Amino acid sequence: MKPLHLCIIKNDRSMDLKNSTILITGGTSGIGLELVKQLTRQGANIIVTGRNLDALNATKKQFPKVHTFQSDVSKPQDIEQLFKDVTYQFPQLNILINNAGQMRLIDLQDTSLDLEDINREVATNLSGTIQMVHQFLPHLLTKKSAAIVNVSSGIAFMSYSPAPIYSATKAAVHAYTLALRLQLEDTNVKVFEMIPPGVKTNLQNDWIQQPNPRMMMEVDKMVAVAIQGLIKDKKDLQPFRIGIIRMATRLVPHILLNFGHREFKKIKKLNKQQQ
Repeated sequence: MKPLHLCIIKNDRSMDLKNSTILITGGTSGIGLELVKQLTRQGANIIVTGRNLDALNATKKQFPKVHTFQSDVSKPQDIEQLFKDVTYQFPQLNILINNAGQMRLIDLQDTSLDLEDINREVATNLSGTIQMVHQFLPHLLTKKSAAIVNVSSGIAFMSYSPAPIYSATKAAVHAYTLALRLQLEDTNVKVFEMIPPGVKTNLQNDWIQQPNPRMMMEVDKMVAVAIQGLIKDKKDLQPFRIGIIRMATRLVPHILLNFGHREFKKIKKLNKQQQ
């Protein structure tokens, strides 16, 4: 009787992160910096962008092997120049992670915000993501294996009244990502959506009302979930609690909305006390 040989077949749909070149926007802090850390451990070649040169230099000092480019995703001319520089120096680029984002607590009755200021989060979170995809997609389509990862939020499924513009942009990123995935279904470019819940990052540093730490997820755990999801080809890179949030928004949407709105009332009261 011939011996039985086990044949292990590698899933050719899984992402080969070790041999990938990955561009991460907003990669100098928070989720972006943690992505740099964990993807470096995977052996990937990492390119980091950000607006702040000092933060880019600090990231380079912490991770000497990464490549840094100063660029603002809210500015089309910066994206055009970034594309020229990155694809010239790193023609092997095959993964784009749209992580750059802003989240502000905003009172929509605050008349001190001018039109340009009120649009800041739209320009970064939504327009920046769409423009980065539009600029880099033709290049990614030339690669045998490529991916786009758009970072949305659990807030995409339940509007958070203290951060109304952030809520709107992340809901829009979610809708855009679904459409993008469908349009690219017959190509070699996979489309993933990273959906964090509340995560402890620098986004909340200047908030007058800090979020309840018990409601927040550690950033390293969130990124670990996302990377494992990439490796296993899971289109939604999300922790278990996002599944609960999505279910709750269908079953008891008003409870979640009112929970967030109670925080808005506290924030508004604190702001009045400081005036």
